[in-house]
Amino acid sequence: MKILLITLLSFLTIPIVWSGDFNEAVKEAKTAHKTILINFSGSDWCGPCIRLRKEILESDAFTKYAADHLVLVRADFPRQKKNQLIKEQIKRNESLADKYNPDGKFPYTLLVNENGQVLKSWEGYPADETPDQFVQEINNINQTR
Repeated sequence: MKILLITLLSFLTIPIVWSGDFNEAVKEAKTAHKTILINFSGSDWCGPCIRLRKEILESDAFTKYAADHLVLVRADFPRQKKNQLIKEQIKRNESLADKYNPDGKFPYTLLVNENGQVLKSWEGYPADETPDQFVQEINNINQTR
């Protein structure tokens, strides 16, 4: 019975896709009239980045909201050789960091409009926010723009 329930719940999970191409994300955001959430991460070395991903960005509250309201972009900067990205992705991530994260903050998350204008930024792990509060903050910004 437990296996059946787990299987059914897995089909109800809303898949979200994190893009690695900001230019494509802008096109999608303009077409769908969505905001873009950019997450700068060190996926294999940054403890707060890993925690943010697991506790907030992979939460049910966030994934449900993001599926309908956000275009997601992750600029990952792994250090371990086994996790290295292809050269084209490294260039895209570095270019995005030059524009939005020149100080190299990790984790660093931004909400931008379809024209690339920053609406809100979060430096580090949002320690005082639950996933629901994080989503509500984004929703409030989206409703006032």
